Amino acid sequence: MDITWYGHSCFRIVERGYATVVTDPFGPHLGYEVPRLKADIVTVSHDAPGHNYISAVKGARHVINGPGEYEIGEVFIIGVATFDPNTPQPRRNVVYVFDYNTLTVAHLGDLDHVPNQAMIDALGPVDVALVPVGGGAGLSSGQAAEVISLLEPSIVVPMHYQTPDLRGVELDPVDRFLREMGITSIETQGVLRVVAGALPEQTQVVLLDYQH
Repeated sequence: MDITWYGHSCFRIVERGYATVVTDPFGPHLGYEVPRLKADIVTVSHDAPGHNYISAVKGARHVINGPGEYEIGEVFIIGVATFDPNTPQPRRNVVYVFDYNTLTVAHLGDLDHVPNQAMIDALGPVDVALVPVGGGAGLSSGQAAEVISLLEPSIVVPMHYQTPDLRGVELDPVDRFLREMGITSIETQGVLRVVAGALPEQTQVVLLDYQH
């Protein structure tokens, strides 16, 4: 499986023999170069311009923008709605878990609070977690570390944080999250290649360079 990050919360997930997925495509207003993407499935975690620019994805026959269970192109997808009931106006968000039979990938969207155990159980086992870490409308670095401890994924890929190209949104840099995780030095990768049966025994953070 190849997982490529294009900035903010947008990833492309490719596995041979399965439908290709793009998550949370963004428009030009964020400052990132809008990638030219092709996919069978597009998922939208919430209806915001930085996450729902589906016209950037060519060939997408299926757009998923809400909770539920879906099976498309051999990929089984669970969408779980998340909100903080203690806030007066809970902000809508959907976490998606993509099950590729031998690997599972969870995209947390703009999750903005630490979920309860019932919600964690609803997501099921997670091999790779794509986690917002920059605060703003999403998890802070400390909250992200707490969510990771609950999910216990094999691999964590941080997303939704400040980068040199991001504009119009004020987020924390990824360094703050790395400190929370006790990481002092890490190299970026262009693409994350995940092989079933070869996952790390302890949670590993992988820092991707957005493609541009």
